[in-house]
Amino acid sequence: MESLYALLTLTAMETVLGIDNIIFIAIIVSRLPMAMANRARNIGIVLALVIRIGLLFSLSWLMSLTEPFFQIAQFSGSGRNIILMLGGLFLVAKSTSEIHSKMEDGENTHVPNVKGRGMAATIAQILLIDIVFSLDSVITAVGMVNSIPTMVAAMVISMIIMLMVAGKISAFVESNPTIKILALAFLILIGVMLVAESMGAHVPKGYIYFAMAFSFGVELLNMRYRTKARKKKKVKSM
Repeated sequence: MESLYALLTLTAMETVLGIDNIIFIAIIVSRLPMAMANRARNIGIVLALVIRIGLLFSLSWLMSLTEPFFQIAQFSGSGRNIILMLGGLFLVAKSTSEIHSKMEDGENTHVPNVKGRGMAATIAQILLIDIVFSLDSVITAVGMVNSIPTMVAAMVISMIIMLMVAGKISAFVESNPTIKILALAFLILIGVMLVAESMGAHVPKGYIYFAMAFSFGVELLNMRYRTKARKKKKVKSM
């Protein structure tokens, strides 16, 4: 019974931690043609699972990442902190670039790009963020459960859930421009959190996810209000 509770709890935690991964993948594949986007999204999620399981079976190496190579002021140059720092900065830069592109190009931002970034470059970006998010996910899992089989089972189940909902989340984000901007803002927030953690600051993730859920709820209310306003305007014009 205790092992089942641990499995369910860890599965729920891994699924929640995977939301930011899905959001990033949904946005990064949106410039690819539909068929390529679906394939890249699934490859990205499977890669995340492979990386997480690989990290679990190399716990001794994972723990060695906390040993600092150098110290600069408040920054402890351990492997973990360097990965979090680079990943956080990449998230902030990428999300800011996407928001700027959205503001500049308006509705024409969704232009399939096969020759530019292409499938390989898209997968490379997804792989980089998979490594960052997987590191965070595995460290959380190790802190919660001592059984590797339980951790692997929880990660597999959470990834199956992610594969099932990723397409719907991607379609929803892409079809609602304001939601896409909000999602990009979430990624900037997560990027800043990763940079802060790499500098030794402890940021409770519960506050971050609550802020994300609250903002998302407010935006859903705004969407409903705009829909009703458009309907009323249409009725009046008739």
